[in-house]
Amino acid sequence: MDLGLAGKWALVCGASKGLGLGCAQALVREGVNVVVNARQPGPLHSSAAELIAIGAQWESAGGQKHSKPQVLAVAADITTPEGRAAVFGAPGGPGRGFDIVVTNAGGPPPGDFRDWDRDAWIKAVDANMLTPIELIRATVDGMAERGFGRIVNITSSAVKSPIDILGLSNGARSGLTGFVAGVARSSIAARGVTINNLLPGKFDTDRLAATMGTAAARSGRTVQEVRAAQQASIPAGRFGTPQEFGAICAFLCSVHAGYMTGQNVLADGGAYPGAF
Repeated sequence: MDLGLAGKWALVCGASKGLGLGCAQALVREGVNVVVNARQPGPLHSSAAELIAIGAQWESAGGQKHSKPQVLAVAADITTPEGRAAVFGAPGGPGRGFDIVVTNAGGPPPGDFRDWDRDAWIKAVDANMLTPIELIRATVDGMAERGFGRIVNITSSAVKSPIDILGLSNGARSGLTGFVAGVARSSIAARGVTINNLLPGKFDTDRLAATMGTAAARSGRTVQEVRAAQQASIPAGRFGTPQEFGAICAFLCSVHAGYMTGQNVLADGGAYPGAF
């Protein structure tokens, strides 16, 4: 299926590894020019080289004439005004503004809520709620003026089914979910702009490894035992891959998903037991 995205520009945050990288890979395979962002320059530039190699293999479809997708890497802290300025001012980037924005920030650390002070909460809210809102605010009007825009916020399955040791994430991401529910249904919906949240369950990433380590320490089991138990609890019988997560993201960004907005799309291998 041609997603109709060739030649568009996307910003993908947290793209040096894991789910963010999976999303960037899927978009580049569709001929999308991407600006990838993460804090650490080494891993980011390594991932950018991988994306450039993917883009070099891209061929336009349906007789369309498009150049090979461009890949720009900006190592900066997207949660700061300076980091956002660096991303939006990247040399060679889209002068007209981004057509696609994938917001993504590493989740706050797991733990016991009794141990978190105000600073821990402010840091979590800043990264996982306020930063996505700032990125939406900076891009949504330009998208509406051009008649096309896609914003996908990578949140968490914990928004639907909270996880006790992820209280910081539960709270901050739920705040973003409430905000998106309103703004996605505002006047921008009739102007070709969609905003959706993509909720990952257990995907085989560094983040999952960290939470399993915490769970193992609390339960007295080995990490291998925790991993096996968690896999067994998923109807699909396995953890997801960043590549299949990226494919879902790319579809939500596509011309075919223009009638989907304000939605929380859960990708968890069937783990959530509810009907709604």
